Amino acid sequence: MYLVASFNYCLHTEIAITKVEQLGIRKEQILAVPLEVRGETRHIFDTIHHSDGISLFDGGAILGTVFMVLGVIYGFVWEWGPIIWGLLGLTGGFLAGLLLDISFSKFKHSQERRNEKNAELFLIVECKEQQVEQVKKTLWDHQALGVAVLPYS
Repeated sequence: MYLVASFNYCLHTEIAITKVEQLGIRKEQILAVPLEVRGETRHIFDTIHHSDGISLFDGGAILGTVFMVLGVIYGFVWEWGPIIWGLLGLTGGFLAGLLLDISFSKFKHSQERRNEKNAELFLIVECKEQQVEQVKKTLWDHQALGVAVLPYS
């Protein structure tokens, strides 16, 4: 039987491998496969083929609308009139919302990059059918993200 487990690479992974070896599994029966972390930079604007689910247009549209309405309302009192102040409010509000969205998305992206430092690792263990439950329990006890059992084919 094969047991396949996924881990975030950390000290618990090393401890899990040691505990599995103590259960009578030889080193030749254990395969650890670390996955590469993609170091791609994020795109600010979405394309037709790629979208990250983050919209930079929403904040600009909301603030643009709010500032436009305020510009039109107070434009009746101010010198240039409601149309000019409405357009100025729309432009200023849209740019302010766009800048806020970009800065928040960069902050969120930097937080995600800090959390991505732990690369994922797959651990494949070949064992006898009698050892499956012990090995499975050991992997779960050492923070495995998921465990699957594959029978010999």
